[in-house]
Order: sequence, then C-alpha cells, then structure tokens
Amino acid sequence: MTVAFTNRANGKTVTLTSRVINHDLRVTDNGDGTLTILILATGNDVFYGPDGKAIGRNPGQIRFEILVDHGGTPTDPFDDEFLADLGVVKGSTGRNDDFCGTVVPALM
Repeated sequence: MTVAFTNRANGKTVTLTSRVINHDLRVTDNGDGTLTILILATGNDVFYGPDGKAIGRNPGQIRFEILVDHGGTPTDPFDDEFLADLGVVKGSTGRNDDFCGTVVPALM
C-alpha cells in the first residue's frame, strides 16, 4: 500500500509505503458462538520525504487479538462478524518512529 500526504499550502508531499502480512496464530472457540483470534502482523512502513529519501520507519512485529461471531459455523470464515478489538498482546518488536513527529515537520 502506498499513501501520499500533501500540504496544499506549499505542495510538499510525504509518501508512506506499507508492506504488512497478517497471520492467524491461534483461534480459540469460546463456546458461546464467538472465536478469539490471535494475529501476528509483521512488516515494514517507510515514510519518504519530499526529496524521496526515507525519513522514518516502523519495521517489526506485533501480536493482537480480535473477537468474532462465527455465525454458527466455526469452520466457515465467510459468515464471521467482527465484534471487538481485544488489544495488543505483544507490542512492536521493531523501531517505532512517530508518524506525526516525522511527517508533519517534513510537510512544513
């Protein structure tokens, strides 16, 4: 995914490229019609300044859980309904450049 942020007042643009892979690590049937899914998200975000050079990065992995209603068919993911984000189980293992702290000055 690539997203561009442009300051309309001066025409400066910062570009974000993101390559992330999500993988289900564990699915727990809660016995009440819901599933708790532990997800591993791994990848890299890179922020490029107006000159095209990298100004920030967010590589690494996180693990988080979500809660879904399995619609009465726990083996059929196509009828599942997202219910809640249960939060981060393991925080980022990589560098975490602050998006606003990196991008806003580059757009000024």
